[in-house]
Amino acid sequence: MATQGGNLKSTSINGVKVYSISQRNLPTWLNPKKKRALRKDPHYQQRVELVQDLRFETATSRIKITPNEEYVIASGIYPPQVKVYELRELSMKFERHFDSEIIDFQILDDDYSKLAFLCADRSVCLHAKYGKHYTLRIPRMGRDIEYDCWSCDLFCAASSPDLYRINLEKNHFIIFLASEHRATSFHDNSKVHGLVACGGEDGAVECFDPRVESSVGRIDAVAPSGDTNHEVTALEFDGDGGFLMAVGSSGGKVLLYDLRSSNPMRIKDHLYGSPILDIKWHSSLNSEGRKLITTDSHIVRIWDPETGEGMTSIEPNGGAINDICIFSNSGLMLLALDGSHIPSYFIPSLGPAPKWIASLENLTEELEENAQTTVYDNFKFLTKEDLERLNMTKYIGTNHLRAYMHGFFVDYRLYQREKAKADPFEYEAYIEKRKQEKLEEQRASRITIAKKLPKVNRSLAASILEKETENERKDAEVVENKKGSKKNKGLGTDIFHDERFGGMFENKEYEIDETSQEYLALHPVAATTKQPSSLVEYFDPIAEEDEDQDQDFSSSDDDIKASKRSISSQSSRLLFTNRLYEVKDERHAEAFRNSVSLAEEDSLPIGERLASLGDVGPILALTGKK
Repeated sequence: MATQGGNLKSTSINGVKVYSISQRNLPTWLNPKKKRALRKDPHYQQRVELVQDLRFETATSRIKITPNEEYVIASGIYPPQVKVYELRELSMKFERHFDSEIIDFQILDDDYSKLAFLCADRSVCLHAKYGKHYTLRIPRMGRDIEYDCWSCDLFCAASSPDLYRINLEKNHFIIFLASEHRATSFHDNSKVHGLVACGGEDGAVECFDPRVESSVGRIDAVAPSGDTNHEVTALEFDGDGGFLMAVGSSGGKVLLYDLRSSNPMRIKDHLYGSPILDIKWHSSLNSEGRKLITTDSHIVRIWDPETGEGMTSIEPNGGAINDICIFSNSGLMLLALDGSHIPSYFIPSLGPAPKWIASLENLTEELEENAQTTVYDNFKFLTKEDLERLNMTKYIGTNHLRAYMHGFFVDYRLYQREKAKADPFEYEAYIEKRKQEKLEEQRASRITIAKKLPKVNRSLAASILEKETENERKDAEVVENKKGSKKNKGLGTDIFHDERFGGMFENKEYEIDETSQEYLALHPVAATTKQPSSLVEYFDPIAEEDEDQDQDFSSSDDDIKASKRSISSQSSRLLFTNRLYEVKDERHAEAFRNSVSLAEEDSLPIGERLASLGDVGPILALTGKK
């Protein structure tokens, strides 16, 4: 769940609040006049900026904190450079430029006075307070650099089986540590027992004792996770006991080992499939026990190494993660991203604010007083089965999917686009359905007036009303489709109030006799549809003599009724055949002459029909009814 309060964003996962303390990123090419105009912007005035100019032109590659926690050192591009920030002044102290990109660097002293940089041109640059001190080159392309404060040795892992050692006291190379790897990727040394562990491309971890200059143990660290052909991309010893070692693989899994066992104690999956970039052990007064902070290019996960339960996670949206640094015994961390901005995050549950910005806790509470909750409005939750059904498994491990619980959050626009590819006709059906729903809503909101039919020419008036309703429906569709219509609308209800035609619906002399020969001659279609109904109502067909002779006189009443139903169903075809009809009785003959229908009267019960005749006493006496 995410909340927005003032200009400060916060995220709550598992009840743990994570505050994003980042200023709005302004482009460097912005007009100075527009920058000055931002002083009147209330959101810009309420921005939170921990350290001024904490950014690079293109991207940040590495970021570290000095042991005395008074300086932050970050390297980035473009051009390749390093920046040193003084936290007491909350601003940048100086910057230095390099000839090639910085792969990694190590802080050799308590402050920025001694630094070692591993560059992309196979050079190792040593810097002092006054600037560059010395530069040397290693035989192969370097991948990682580590410093052993006990022996004053600088270890360099490269694309070779050897682990290069540079003794900074003697200022020259010493005997390399030969491993069984095809190439060493990352390594780490413990400050408790002094062992140096290096991981290779074959997924194995090998430990060395620098005093004997030989391997003391080797295990296949990645294999227990079920991944094959994956390499080790991160290593970290715990800082307290020294017996625990966390290993990160290129498959996005973290394995926790005890040095006394070859089997992992716990396996944690990041669910993104991208390599683990960094592992850190963190302890604080605010948290019970130590926490593991593991990072890949998409997410930072904070979890308990004892139980494996996740505490919280951070997913920045400013670019892929390159590095992370966290202040010791604190809940403040900085992220190096593939973007110009360096965001900072504060987690009160992980630890208090650092002493150089002790007011951060009160600041977050004040800016979050009027928080408004927003819950993933622009995201769609999909399980792995849903991804396979929509052919979206190719996005696993990219920035388009955010792993969460047993599935992933995906941008709703991407979900709609992939869904349209999987079922291209579903969108058209949805659009048509929405159009019909809107038309129905518009029709339901209209005020409908019950229109009474006139007493004369009721059938003509009914047809006019029906045509007018149909024309209104077509007009609504024309308005919806935004297309003009030149079709003649025909007669409408205005004719009822027109003085020229009003008498046609009031005077019985103008009533149309649909049974007359003149009407049938002008309307042959009406003759085939309306005349048979009057024949069936007033007349019975007379059977021919041949049919009477062949007919079985023992036919039952059911056969006679079935015959009448057959004659009724075929009445439209009997109109123009040479058939004879006889009137049913005198009552039907009188009704036929007066053009009155007896269908409604015949549907009444016999008691009501007799009551309508007037004096029915003698008839009721004959029938025995009271």
